[in-house]
Amino acid sequence: MRYADSLEKSAEYLRQAVQFMTRQAAALHPVSYTIWYEYASGQNAALKKDIDVLMADGSVLDDETTHDLFRKHIAEIDEATAERVTEGFQKVMTNIASSAFQAQNEAEKFGNVLEHWTGDAAAARVSGLDHLLGHTRVMQGSIGALKSQLEESRREIEQLRNEVKKAREESLLDGLTGLFNRKGFDLALATCLEHCNDGIECPSLLITDIDFFKRVNDTYGHLLGDKVIHAIAKILNDNIKGKDIAARFGGEEFVILLPETPLDGAKQLAEKIRATIQKLSIKRADNNKAITNITASFGLASYRKGEHISEFIARADSALYQSKNQGRNRVTVAEG
Repeated sequence: MRYADSLEKSAEYLRQAVQFMTRQAAALHPVSYTIWYEYASGQNAALKKDIDVLMADGSVLDDETTHDLFRKHIAEIDEATAERVTEGFQKVMTNIASSAFQAQNEAEKFGNVLEHWTGDAAAARVSGLDHLLGHTRVMQGSIGALKSQLEESRREIEQLRNEVKKAREESLLDGLTGLFNRKGFDLALATCLEHCNDGIECPSLLITDIDFFKRVNDTYGHLLGDKVIHAIAKILNDNIKGKDIAARFGGEEFVILLPETPLDGAKQLAEKIRATIQKLSIKRADNNKAITNITASFGLASYRKGEHISEFIARADSALYQSKNQGRNRVTVAEG
């Protein structure tokens, strides 16, 4: 998903990332490298925007700011994963440094032998040539070992990179539904709106909330409540396509971002989902009876170019509450 760059592109991003890193006040650690790799590649629009704002007055990033950016935009991976990746990265670097140091030592020895041999005419004897050939083979062996170590290190770095990628992707997903979580949605929305302000068609946003969900939990228990949330999440996911993104916004509230769907099309989709949820039937685990009185309310808004993200979400949320206040189980479109 991320980091599908070719060898040539990744090498160029590496070069740029190192240049950026050396201009900052933060240490040259894996967290700093990840920040600047994603900045250089341009694939994390929200991160790039924050860094550009922070550095607009010529400031540099310190360790605290670098780690804050990492936590906000890259990956909220668990502590054990972070420690494993960091230790693995340090191990790789240590192994490379050790092999390079050994090769350097052998090269210096070889240089000394050459200098001694060329400065001493008597060394032209066969025994001297044998001595020189022996050192040549030792140095060749060291260079070969370094090459093998570099290849092994490349494989280890690739494995570490895949671990970070997997942990990052998991950090953007909701554990119960498999949809994006709030953080995943925020990142997707920020990227989408940046393109919209560049002239691309503006998106629509749909917010939905399960009606009387507290009553469901209180009456039938949280296990059935979780089944309701999971079932509605599946309905949302089954009805999106292409670049559309469905996310669990929190609790019993969901959002759908429709980057290429105008307001009329978004309203039709919302009505279709609303009707599908109304037909939902979920069986209780204790007596196998079906629960059928499940509905949801919807709020819908179309993005206005230049408005703040929070305002966009607030307008859709306000439309949702109009649906709630007008009797629930309906779709309301925000004005404007």
